[in-house]
Amino acid sequence: MEPIKASAGNHGEKIRSDCRVTLELTQEGGLTIEVKSKVNVMFGKSIRLQMEELCKHFAIQHGKVVIEDSGAVSSVIAARFEAAYRKAVKSDVEYLPPMLQANNYSTKKDALRLSRLYLPGNTPSLMLNAGIHKPNGIILDLEDAVAPDKKYEARFMVRNALRAIDFYGAERMVRINQIPMGLDDLDFIVPHNVNLILVPKCESAGEIKLVNKRIDELRQKHHITHPIWLMPIIESALGIIKSHEIATAAENISSIAIGLEDLTADMGVRRTNTGTESFLARTQLVLAAKAAKIQPIDSVFSDIDDLEALKDNVISSKSLGFEGMGCIHPRQIPVIHENFAPETKEIERACKIVLAFEDAEAKGIGVVALGSKMIDPPVVKRAFHTIHMALLFNKLQSNWREANHE
Repeated sequence: MEPIKASAGNHGEKIRSDCRVTLELTQEGGLTIEVKSKVNVMFGKSIRLQMEELCKHFAIQHGKVVIEDSGAVSSVIAARFEAAYRKAVKSDVEYLPPMLQANNYSTKKDALRLSRLYLPGNTPSLMLNAGIHKPNGIILDLEDAVAPDKKYEARFMVRNALRAIDFYGAERMVRINQIPMGLDDLDFIVPHNVNLILVPKCESAGEIKLVNKRIDELRQKHHITHPIWLMPIIESALGIIKSHEIATAAENISSIAIGLEDLTADMGVRRTNTGTESFLARTQLVLAAKAAKIQPIDSVFSDIDDLEALKDNVISSKSLGFEGMGCIHPRQIPVIHENFAPETKEIERACKIVLAFEDAEAKGIGVVALGSKMIDPPVVKRAFHTIHMALLFNKLQSNWREANHE
């Protein structure tokens, strides 16, 4: 019988924090393990020991295992090995790294989502320390950022990242592939404490129902009780037209995003920094989200070098009612946070509104007035939100009430 051969991973001059594992499985002849590593002097022995452990776990007794290592951590090595093995023998045997205790958290439906950092799901070097940049969310991307022939092995990489890489408290997000392919991605992420799933190119409530059906099956199988939020991404003219239908398709939809690269292509127009060509679509998505009482999230800004244009884009986005946007480089995060945060005049007015509301409430007065103007409940609610945001971004002292009474 001919040997069965398969490989997974990346290797090359510019590759770092990754490896390529090649398995050549035979029926006899014993087992050989070859370690080729840039850090062989320091870690060659431990890599070999891990290879032996993995071979034992997957009951590999005969054949040849070659690892070409560029500084991969153990969870990456395990993901590459398992992907190669399961390509070769079509097995469903898993090798799961321990779940970091630091990753054992859930998030709320209305969690702050000003920034979400996209990371390619098959590039571990970008994942390892992404949390130190303090985005609100980290997206491990299985869709557009992964080449078609790498999508299968990327699932193992993302699964192990969810378990073994410290997210530093950022919301743990995964963008699955377009439905129906994305339904198979769920097996690799739902059991491993994903907080939020992005559903790309969504065009109907039916797609959301399919996603939730599979999530519910996995919940029952793995005894999952924590919430798993959905963020549909609208990327076509049809999706925009159906945005309210999609936004109200399920209770676990926390937010709805717009993807302008694909949307403008579908519209047959060129995307610009000013965004005038997508103004109507963005406004319609915001209205759909607000009507559904969920967060509208803006698209990524693709020019990572033009931070001034990004600032203008964020200010425009905020003025339309968006409550966050995507980013593709860590340097974009502080610009997004700073310009989505409330301005000084907003904070001052919010403080006055809240103080007037609390004064009226203390006196048992049903009507809230600020000067000669009546303040409606939605305005009060917005003022509380502004103060909450100001406190989060250290633009307001915790004792602001006392300071305003002086």
